[in-house]
Amino acid sequence: MTRIDGHLLDDRRSRAGQQGDALAALFDPTTFRHIERLGIGPGWRCWEVDADGMSVVSWLAKKAGPTGRVVATGPDTSWAPPAVRPPIQLRVHDVGVDGPPAEGLDFVHARLVLAGVPDRRRALRTMIGALRPGGRLLVEDTDLTLQPLACPDEHGPEQQLANRVRHAVRDVLAERGVEVAYGRRLPRLLREAGLRQVGADAYFPLTSPACGALDRATVGQVRAQLVAAGLATDQDIDRHLANVAAGGLDLVTEPLISAWGRKP
Repeated sequence: MTRIDGHLLDDRRSRAGQQGDALAALFDPTTFRHIERLGIGPGWRCWEVDADGMSVVSWLAKKAGPTGRVVATGPDTSWAPPAVRPPIQLRVHDVGVDGPPAEGLDFVHARLVLAGVPDRRRALRTMIGALRPGGRLLVEDTDLTLQPLACPDEHGPEQQLANRVRHAVRDVLAERGVEVAYGRRLPRLLREAGLRQVGADAYFPLTSPACGALDRATVGQVRAQLVAAGLATDQDIDRHLANVAAGGLDLVTEPLISAWGRKP
């Protein structure tokens, strides 16, 4: 479920629509739970890195209140509605290239971003550099090899095809430079970056309708690359998408690894 519209693929940031809605349905509750536990409250100054829609941004704004600030960034912010009001501020920003859009922040969050950024190390330094002493960082990213199956219960040809397509998508991402096993590294990377009180957990939903919506959107975005690389035929993809639409597959996502820490 790594966002295949990331920096390392051709479509730079098509955030809105089916894929963004599916990501919000699947992962917003987990994200919100972690942020609540980190202590967000009125007056917090926050940065949502490469936002994938307004759901997290709007939630942060409600928690931070009128005295807070939420900077939402991305290489393309066309996903945002035309009228965005304080405390939300939109900025065009590339986390792998640009310096932080603000400093002295209480909280920085990135979900499904860093694995697809070419200079991941620099991006992580930029995010930590934006925090005040005592500020909190939450990074959430996938690990496509930790649980590589679309259908763990591979009991028939439809499930076998789904797993072949999932493997093919992973191969396309890896060929483009996405770090498909990035999620498992996050706790160590945060500790090595000097953060304290580092923790992590993993989550992946099973059989949610949003799993099917996300799978359809993901496969559709890389369809041409799958066929060009000889990893799947158009007939394979059409058959798989029809199976997903029929609703008989118990689809899962790859694990979402959430890692957090505090700047000393």
